[in-house]
Amino acid sequence: MTMTILFETPTHRNLLLEDFGHGQAIQANQHLIIHNGQAILLDPGGHKVFNQALSELSSLLPGGQGLQYLFFSHADPDIVAAVNRWLITTDAIAYASKLWQRFIPHFGLDDAFMHRLLPIPDEGMFLDLGGSELMLLPAHFLHSVGNFQVYDPVSKILYSGDLGSSIGMDYTEVQDFDAHLAYMESFHRRYMASSRALRAWARMVRPLDLEIIAPQHGAFFRGRVMIDRFLDWCAGFQCGIEVLEQIYEIPK
Repeated sequence: MTMTILFETPTHRNLLLEDFGHGQAIQANQHLIIHNGQAILLDPGGHKVFNQALSELSSLLPGGQGLQYLFFSHADPDIVAAVNRWLITTDAIAYASKLWQRFIPHFGLDDAFMHRLLPIPDEGMFLDLGGSELMLLPAHFLHSVGNFQVYDPVSKILYSGDLGSSIGMDYTEVQDFDAHLAYMESFHRRYMASSRALRAWARMVRPLDLEIIAPQHGAFFRGRVMIDRFLDWCAGFQCGIEVLEQIYEIPK
């Protein structure tokens, strides 16, 4: 696991913990935001990365002190499978969509920790991190029915979960958007549920003051020119049910 500093001031840090995977597991990123000594870990991952992520966290937050929150953008195993281990090991409060509150326990979440798994309402919410207000934004059907993203107004980073994900490239930051499409298109065509949802999302986030869009898989987008290229692409991309309706047939 390697660490990349996306943003840093004396009171605020945004850290990308990259894990490029082992064996057949898909590559996944973990993101840590620290403000005034308090931290939130985004999409902390499954059992394969737990020990590495915890070790990295302990070096940044000695003894795990200061980890206030765990954020689960949705309930896929690469995001939430190790939830019980995180809640045993830390005192953090976990947040996930209200739609997944009764499903996440199937990953082995002990009843004793259920009070520390709190619901995010469909319309999103604000979350105070050491005096900084993080914005939890709805991104439903991109790709999960209950799906959220995190906007950090201090660093101007939007953590976009599976949206913007890329698979198979060997770089961390997108430099050539057109060349990068080869690593994004097939994933988005199949995993994003609806072109209409993509257009609604692009319309929602375009007014935000953005410097980086950081997905959970693959490379991030930096700078307003690159971000606008991505938003324009999302607004016009055909995906999900709009292009896959023909698969609703009895198998031959």
